[in-house]
Amino acid sequence: MARIIPYAAIQFSAHEQWKQVLGVDQDKVRKTSSWRRFLSGSLAGVTSQSLTYPLDMARARMAVTQKEQYSSISHMFVRIWREEGPRTLYRGYSATILGVIPYAGASFYTYETLKAIHMEYWGTSGTNPLEKLLFGAVAGLIGQTSSYPLDIVRRRMQTSPIANSQYQTIRGTLIKVYMEEGLKNGLFKGLSMNWIKGPVAVGISFSTFDTMQYYLREALNCAAL
Repeated sequence: MARIIPYAAIQFSAHEQWKQVLGVDQDKVRKTSSWRRFLSGSLAGVTSQSLTYPLDMARARMAVTQKEQYSSISHMFVRIWREEGPRTLYRGYSATILGVIPYAGASFYTYETLKAIHMEYWGTSGTNPLEKLLFGAVAGLIGQTSSYPLDIVRRRMQTSPIANSQYQTIRGTLIKVYMEEGLKNGLFKGLSMNWIKGPVAVGISFSTFDTMQYYLREALNCAAL
């Protein structure tokens, strides 16, 4: 929770800013190109992941260790800093960024495109939370699938000192996992569970953000009147 609150806040805020910078959905006459939608989502993901990555490292470490090893987030940070060095807090960062580019890009692109199609077909932006939940679920499914092997690489590199495994580089980790465990039980291990978790989590995130944004704008408009 300490990670996801700032991560989600920065990601959605950054996405709105990148949309303005890239001119996404700013012109009501001309359609936004696909690459701009994808790029705005990717940049939002890179921004949020870069600013909160040490917290992602903390989550990965604490998930696979006993409570006695890391009793709290602050204890974990202090111990890693002293025993492994500050660079360890960004171990696996490059794999994470390579993974978040297709993940965030595909997620935001899919969600925004589905909303645009809905608006063209029905003449409304789809303010129904259930519709947004469905759009977000589809976006989460596509996003998770597109970047899953790199997510495996990221977690292996983050937790390798604990497991006494040698996962130093992205290429080396990909080859090692593939050669020793294969595709199904290695690079795509746990994907079926992510197909359940991902659409639910992303769907709730997108629908909550969009719904709250809509009602806040309505409240501001009423206050201005």
